[in-house]
Amino acid sequence: MNSVSRFFRFVPLLGLLLGLLAFAGPGLKKTTIAKNLTMGVPDGFAPLPDDGIAAKYPAQRRPLAVFTSPNGQVGLSVTQKPTNFSNRDYALLLKIYKASIQNMYGKVQFLREDIHTINKRDFVVLEFVSTVTDNRRGGNLAAIRKYQLVQYAIEGEQLFVFTFDAPAQEQAKWQPIARAAMESVVMK
Repeated sequence: MNSVSRFFRFVPLLGLLLGLLAFAGPGLKKTTIAKNLTMGVPDGFAPLPDDGIAAKYPAQRRPLAVFTSPNGQVGLSVTQKPTNFSNRDYALLLKIYKASIQNMYGKVQFLREDIHTINKRDFVVLEFVSTVTDNRRGGNLAAIRKYQLVQYAIEGEQLFVFTFDAPAQEQAKWQPIARAAMESVVMK
């Protein structure tokens, strides 16, 4: 058997190997969000400038960090706020936040709702696709659909909220990346 025919016998295996490597996992860059808090931020994402944060999150309490994709359509944010709940209240928090999400959007399809342990810490996890429709009289805007993965954790008297959102039509692309980013959270 000559070397050319041996080469062509291994081409399918080489293609399979390259295909597996391409989907081996999303690229994340370990990023320090705050003292004792790190997580993986998707490759290519950049911190949103202060004026962008002010425009997108017009609340009194500024997020700890906001990262966005190059096209600005996909985001990852981390917020922190005081809470009277403790980490023993996660089952109750799951119900409260699920109900809050259902009230916030016209339609919600939950993909996941549970309490999940990541790096030895429990998180309330809600993963869903939300739809907001224009209900104004004579409104003719198309419905806005978003894929979102939200995690909540309590440390001391602080509630940390990790949110990944993307257009629903790009869910297949971003869901593995969102899950990997959330699985990378380390709180010490």
